[in-house]
Amino acid sequence: MQILILEDERLSAERLQELLWRMLPACKVVAIVESVEGAVEWWANNSKPDLIFVDIHLADGSSFEFLRKANVQVPLVFTTAYDRHALEAFQLNSLDYLLKPIDAQDLGRALKKFSQWENVSLLDVERLESTLKQLTQQPFKQRFLVRYGDNLAYRNTEEIAYFYADDKTVYLVGTDAKRYIVDYRLEQLEELLNPACFFRINRKFIGHIAAIQRMKSTFNGRIQVFLKPLPEGDAFVSKEKVSEFKTWIDH
Repeated sequence: MQILILEDERLSAERLQELLWRMLPACKVVAIVESVEGAVEWWANNSKPDLIFVDIHLADGSSFEFLRKANVQVPLVFTTAYDRHALEAFQLNSLDYLLKPIDAQDLGRALKKFSQWENVSLLDVERLESTLKQLTQQPFKQRFLVRYGDNLAYRNTEEIAYFYADDKTVYLVGTDAKRYIVDYRLEQLEELLNPACFFRINRKFIGHIAAIQRMKSTFNGRIQVFLKPLPEGDAFVSKEKVSEFKTWIDH
């Protein structure tokens, strides 16, 4: 099986390629292309692959532009950082979709679906892009109900420094350093918070841009984030998310 990967984050592409080789030793990754322009050129000059893994955002624009220009009729698996509310949008035409960082079990599911794939329906790029745009324009949460003891209060999002998980409990930490329990999982919070202001630093932290005091690159390719107020424990951006984090900071 010949596989094309459209991905502008090198670490993400390498991880996907490694997982593919582990699960399908006989597969061949024919190319890793980082841009729309590069994808269009590659498509015009090479034989068509059996399967394509497509990131939504490439280095020079949206992958939808490539899909339109190339009139792609090959099974697609979207790789994306969008939340699970986008599931229906990605399943309109594609074989499957994978959330970043890509999980081996999810990849295995997508490959199993491909092995049972019989035909490819016409790709309605306009509908897919329109649906995705509607999903991403949904309003984000403006305030959260918090509790301390028997008391209830609320905190506006601009008063929040970060959220962190401790075992199965999730805490909201305010800019005033006060800590509250909230009835959400971090995965749920990712879907509710404005991504222009909040970022999922790692499995334990979601931080507000204003709470980041400074950052430091580490020898192993991660980034240490120094938050204010000081959290209990260090906050490191994982290798897989470093590129995405830098893009978010530099937005």
